[in-house]
Amino acid sequence: MKLPGFLNPAEHIPNRQFAGRIGLIALVLTVSTSLVHCWMNSFGLLMAIKMNAIHLGTMMAITFLYYPATARSPREVPSVVDWLLAALSLAGTAYVLLAYDRLLASHLNTITLDRVMAVMTMALLLEASRRAVGIPLTLLSILFVAYTRFGPYFPGLFAHKGFTWQRIIVRMALTDEGIYGVSLMVSSTYVFMFILFGSFLAATKTSDFFNDFSLALAGRYRGGPAKVAVIASALMGSISGSAQANVATTGAITIPLMKRVGYAPFFAGAVEATASTGGILMPPIMGAAAFIMSTFLGMPYFKIMLAGVTPAILYYMAVMIMVDLRAKKRGLTGVPASELPPLGKTMKERGHMLLPLALIIYFLMAGYTPLFSAFLGLISIIVLSSLRRSTRMTLRDFIRALDDGAKNAAPVAIACAVVGFIVGAVSMTGVGQIVALNIIMFSGGKLWLALILCMFAALVLGMGLPATACYIITATIAAPALQQMGVPPLAAHFFAFYYGTMSAVVPPVALTSYTAAGLAGAKPMKVAVTGFGLALSGLLLPYLFVYNPVLLMENFHLGSYAFVVIMAAFGIFSLSAGLIGMLKTEMPTWERTLFVVIGISMVTPLRYYKLISLALMTGLVAFHYLRHRRTPATA
Repeated sequence: MKLPGFLNPAEHIPNRQFAGRIGLIALVLTVSTSLVHCWMNSFGLLMAIKMNAIHLGTMMAITFLYYPATARSPREVPSVVDWLLAALSLAGTAYVLLAYDRLLASHLNTITLDRVMAVMTMALLLEASRRAVGIPLTLLSILFVAYTRFGPYFPGLFAHKGFTWQRIIVRMALTDEGIYGVSLMVSSTYVFMFILFGSFLAATKTSDFFNDFSLALAGRYRGGPAKVAVIASALMGSISGSAQANVATTGAITIPLMKRVGYAPFFAGAVEATASTGGILMPPIMGAAAFIMSTFLGMPYFKIMLAGVTPAILYYMAVMIMVDLRAKKRGLTGVPASELPPLGKTMKERGHMLLPLALIIYFLMAGYTPLFSAFLGLISIIVLSSLRRSTRMTLRDFIRALDDGAKNAAPVAIACAVVGFIVGAVSMTGVGQIVALNIIMFSGGKLWLALILCMFAALVLGMGLPATACYIITATIAAPALQQMGVPPLAAHFFAFYYGTMSAVVPPVALTSYTAAGLAGAKPMKVAVTGFGLALSGLLLPYLFVYNPVLLMENFHLGSYAFVVIMAAFGIFSLSAGLIGMLKTEMPTWERTLFVVIGISMVTPLRYYKLISLALMTGLVAFHYLRHRRTPATA
């Protein structure tokens, strides 16, 4: 199925690849950008807004060079307009560096040139967003700016007095409350450094190690390649923080393997898409949104990372159960042992490249900042990779890692910057409080209904938006409503973060599924629908940690934590069995329905309801096995 217009992710224009003199100029820009960011985030002492200006200017320049304006734009070379826009992006950065001290001393008493340069930067950002992020977020940002200006013309509660263009321009592009705000600050520091960390790991072929390790661990079991995809995606996701990059890295190996043992192409793509999306939930590197959440909540990143451990494990357990039952239903086998890499040899040759991840976790646990931890992680990669010939970095590898780091950071940075329009508009107009009030009013004060409304808001916003942008918008608008209803701040923000992430596998705009479909050679919409089905068990998890914050290590008590985790595991098992329709043998519809209902009922915060549901599930499983004890599994 082909979606119309800009809603078809399959039609996204690929990045350019340059050669010759143009390639050298572009390489100098990207490598210099990475080196400047390393300097700014280690030894450089710059005002935050100046750092953000450098970050935004360089990221926009890279975007204009590497992302063509239209499908008809040249692929081999940037156009004259692209060069001009890139130069203007850097000029906007230079202007902020030179003029901001005067603006600060004059209490933002602007002159005409200040406003002209600010408008130019805003226009450039919107165009960069259109190219690198997509039209939906760009249009949404424009809508919020229009809402800020034309407030009196909006109906009912959404009406406000409106603001002058001059005030909007100053707020949005000359202060740290608009495009140079918190989200861009996080992008210029934590996010960039961790993306660079992932690029250096990729240069040492750590992704190959993750694939080989996963194959050696799970490849021989029933439906082994699908389980390999789940494990490899979890490992790769822990360092990449990007679902699309995860699919491209692990899917190139796991999807052909799944097809070879008998999985249909659409199902192979769906498994990879679902597993890769969960990589954003996997600590220690959980994507840009997790770092922004840390800043929004004023919590150490280590606490965010710790809170993410249990939900990530439960999510991957849900996907693993689904693929295992599917393999049993289809009678699929694993990969022959003779074709699997030896686990011992794999660990001996490349296992030492797990140490940088372990070091980052140690530094975060020891109380160091994510920025310092990422910087030390980079140093450790360079040192540790030299211990084995198979991982040793050459000068070419080093330069490629710096180049890839800057290019991979560009779309994230642009998304974080353009969301600043929305955050600035919300803070100026107070529309977030209005939305929160409406959510509470429509839900009638019932938390479960408010959660459903917030879930749909996040999933709808996520259609076509990056997970980071979706989280910021949902956290700004919907999370306050949940907090007013008694949900702890961490749980409310995790709820927004989780569903912002899951929007990548929700049809019709399931970006991760479209990427996987290309690798699998399957119809994108079929991959998207199947991937959504595989993720359904995991989609209930946010309700669990809202009603049981102990899953996020809030008010931690070992007994309560163990009980909730065990009940969650049984609930996931029941829901997965019902959705796949398989246990010992295939289930009739009524039996599947009962398993699904019992699995959903495990979400309740009431202990005795959980125990009743567990008893019902135990009885149903026993009945199923007794009824089918002589019936062979359907192949």
